Order: sequence, then structure tokens, then C-alpha cells
Amino acid sequence: MPTPPVLLRLVAVLLAAISLRSTATAARHENTTQLHFFLHDTLSGKDPSAVLVGRGAGREPRPDDPVPFSSLYATDDVLTEGPQRQSKVVGNAQGLYVSSGRGKLSLVLGMDFELTDGPFNGSAFVVYSRNTVTRPVGRELAVVGGRGAFRMARGYALLRTHFLDNGNGDAIIEYNVTLFHH
Repeated sequence: MPTPPVLLRLVAVLLAAISLRSTATAARHENTTQLHFFLHDTLSGKDPSAVLVGRGAGREPRPDDPVPFSSLYATDDVLTEGPQRQSKVVGNAQGLYVSSGRGKLSLVLGMDFELTDGPFNGSAFVVYSRNTVTRPVGRELAVVGGRGAFRMARGYALLRTHFLDNGNGDAIIEYNVTLFHH
């Protein structure tokens, strides 16, 4: 009969082999999905999709800064196929963002992007990342999870500002999303 250290080494080798096999199997079944849509973030009007829920003391909005540092917003933004608000609705993005830049408009956002149309209806991915709004292109957000068809998602979203009203903060943002999921 083998000595206990030999048994332990044998068990460790078997567990490592099982773990490697599981990882290799999972990698073979990973899917890549590309998504393209426009997010409509509306702070103005009678029915805004982003609402201020808190702001740091002494940080009132100015005409040149509608989203001052320390502002916290709750969102329920519409996602559409095209940049026009009348375009086909394909989902919504619910979550929070906080104005985290003292010198330039920068947001940290945590949002759940749920698709409500097409083959991924009811599935969602989650973004938690910094969004340096003042960069017109080249903004990249991290995808940190998902549910439904996007369970265990990871990936990234590339953003481009299609429209921004510096007076009231309303924006239309183009999203090109790459998801890796099971």
C-alpha cells in the first residue's frame, strides 16, 4: 500500500488533470457575440431616463457642467438600433453612474444592459467601468458578467458619442460590444 504522501500526490495529479480537462472543454464551447446599438441618456424634460439621486455638498450644476463632480444618477436608458429615438427599441440599460472626474467629465458606471428583442431577448450583460466622456472616440468599458445567453460574459464595449448637449447633459452614445460567453 502506498504511503500517505504518495496518495496525496496521486490525488493532486488527478485533480489537476480533471481541472485542465474542464478548462479545455469550457474554452471550446465559448461563443463570441458582437452587438451594436445606441444608448439614449436623457437628463432633461418631464420624463428623464437618468435622475439625480445624490450630490456632494457644494457641487451645484453650472451651465458649462450639467453633471458636476460627485453627482450620482439612477438610470433606465433606452437602447435603439439607430441613433434616432424613434428607431426600433432593442433593450434598456439600468443602473447607476457617478461623476468621478474633478477636472473633466468622467463617469464610473455600473449598468445592466438587457436586450428585449431578437435572438438574445431577455439576456443581459453587465458593465462596470470608467467612462471618460470627454474622449469622443476610443472609450472602452469592461464587461464583467451577464445572464441568460450571456451567462459568465466577459468582454468590452467601445463607445462613441453620437450626440451630447453640454447645456443639459442629454446624450446619445453608440455602443459596439464584443462579448465572450458560454
